[in-house]
Amino acid sequence: MGASGSGFRLLDVSLHTDGRGRLRVALGGGSADTAPLLLAEGSVVSVGLTFRLEREVDGLAFEAERARDGLVLAATRTLLGGFRRGGPYEVRLPPERMPVGRTHCGLYRVTGRLTDGRGHELARESHRVRLVHLEGAPVAPA
Repeated sequence: MGASGSGFRLLDVSLHTDGRGRLRVALGGGSADTAPLLLAEGSVVSVGLTFRLEREVDGLAFEAERARDGLVLAATRTLLGGFRRGGPYEVRLPPERMPVGRTHCGLYRVTGRLTDGRGHELARESHRVRLVHLEGAPVAPA
């Protein structure tokens, strides 16, 4: 969700996958009671963001962190650029391949954070993702 007084409003977060299509992520739904999103090992995933701005933002960046058992295993930062007041804006981040192998399967905490060019946090979302072995992967819709 948007940080108080930031003038930034996150409207939608989605995972675009090669095997299951678009998976909508519930905003603010990262509690322990929420079922984790299921992804097959080796899936190619791209994050889609939709947001609205009440003010111009220079140097908008998306930072993602994937942790397991409290240990950060991967962190990325993608510069999105400058945006004028308005929207909604839709951006899709570069695709990333999930790890392959049974040792990588399990429950992860994935946190995404949007910041402005000065490093001020505009929005943050955190969710659980379960990476499953291909034999136990969810079946793609027909």
